[in-house]
Amino acid sequence: MEETMQMIEKEGLKINVDDDGFLVKLEDWTEKVARVLAAREGIVDLPEHRLDILKFLREYYLKHNFYPIVRSVCKNTSQPSNCVTEQFIDPVKAWKIAGLPNPGEEVINFKTWEPLGF
Repeated sequence: MEETMQMIEKEGLKINVDDDGFLVKLEDWTEKVARVLAAREGIVDLPEHRLDILKFLREYYLKHNFYPIVRSVCKNTSQPSNCVTEQFIDPVKAWKIAGLPNPGEEVINFKTWEPLGF
């Protein structure tokens, strides 16, 4: 299946996202881009504590080329253990707003698995 790109034009920005709304180029992310992506996900405000989560997700991914365990995100940003789900509803939404690559259908489907509590 061929992947297509969408162009979001908002606030003077041109942002390329994939069909699921994930940023196509990791290096295109800025706080302004994050605010546009967040608005598309129904999150109207990105205060510093939310930006701290997004920045940690990015730093971890850039260093390890992998997504961090959700609880480690909260621990490393000195926030409550449920900070990601409390602030972004689900981890995949946070990853998307952080400008990280699409984790794939398997992860997106896995997040709805009942024992995870999402």
